[in-house]
This record gives sequence, structure tokens and C-alpha cells, in this order.
Amino acid sequence: MPKRLALTVALLALSAHAKEPALGASTFTVYEAFMSPQQQPGEESETPKILEKSLGATAPSTPREQRKSRGWGQIRFAKDLSRAYIDVQIDGVNPADIIMFHIHCGPPGVLGPIVVNLGESGNLSTTLASGKMSVEISNKDIVYIKDMKGMKSGLPESCPAELGFLPTQTKTIAGLEWLARKGVLYFNLHTKAHTYYGEMRGQVFAAQQ
Repeated sequence: MPKRLALTVALLALSAHAKEPALGASTFTVYEAFMSPQQQPGEESETPKILEKSLGATAPSTPREQRKSRGWGQIRFAKDLSRAYIDVQIDGVNPADIIMFHIHCGPPGVLGPIVVNLGESGNLSTTLASGKMSVEISNKDIVYIKDMKGMKSGLPESCPAELGFLPTQTKTIAGLEWLARKGVLYFNLHTKAHTYYGEMRGQVFAAQQ
């Protein structure tokens, strides 16, 4: 094949596969979680003594198997990794009892550090009054934890982009998506009655179409 013809074919092939850069902000990679009390690794009665004053329940607790709470959460990452959009729906929880709602880093059954504090979007009792909430997050919303309040986590502070590497923290939406891809993010809803472990938890995985 003559060189000029080969170059033309190569350029045509490139054009056929090129994509509009603006699509990076308007197309998404989607992850989701279905929340339940049964995903919590312990009962409220097992709260460590050292943390009872700061993270202990302030209302009567119910064993996991007896709770009616359920939830669903979705994280849509813009493909240019500049933003992420979080949508949540919860059932069986009195909004007035909600005190914290986070995305944590940790594999199933492990309590890990907070990486996104959903309470930053406003008073949770008000925000979740209808049982639904939708928020947009960017790099500034990624939590950089310096103090685990006496807890010794199996992970470095916050959550490393890659386990086994130096303990650098995830600070970007790109890092958050990488953690979601590895299955080490989870939603955790905390209530007055279930403050330490949480009312219900949902491990985040790639959404099934």
C-alpha cells in the first residue's frame, strides 16, 4: 500500500474513533448500593467503651435482624472525573432520628474511615425528610482525615488509592471512582439508636443494567 494511502486510512480510522471531549462531563460510570442493617459488622451494644461518650447511641437500639430500614444509593461519576452525583432513597427510618450519613472506605464487614460526608449538604433530617436526596460532589468534598479518634483502622488515614503503597490519601473524584471500582466504598447511615456501627450499610458495586 502506498505511504500516502496508508496515512489516509490511518487518519480516517482515527476520526471514526474520536469522541467529543465535552462528553466527559455528560456521560457517566455508575455504581450503586442496596443498604440493609444486615451488612453492619456488629450490634450497637458492641460499641467500644472508649467511644461510648462520643459515638454511643442516645436512643434505645434494635438488633439488626429486627430493623425495617432499607435503602438504595447511587454514585454517577462523570467520565472526565471532574464531578460525581449521588442519589439516595431510604425507607423505614424516621428522618428526625438521622444524625450522620457518610460514604466510607472499607471492604465488606470492615469499619473504614469517612471519605465523603453527606451531611455537608445540609441538615440531614430536613434533606432526607422525603426519604430522598441528590447531591453533586467535587474534589473539595473528599474528606482528608487526620485523626481517627483513637480507632486503629486496618487502612491508613482516609483511604489509599492503592493498598500496599505509601499511605497517601485519596483526595480526588478520580481516586474515589478507583475505590468504587475495587468495591471498597460503602454508604453508612447513622441514627440516634444506631450511632457507632450505623442503622444500615450498603457496599458499593458497579450498577447492573
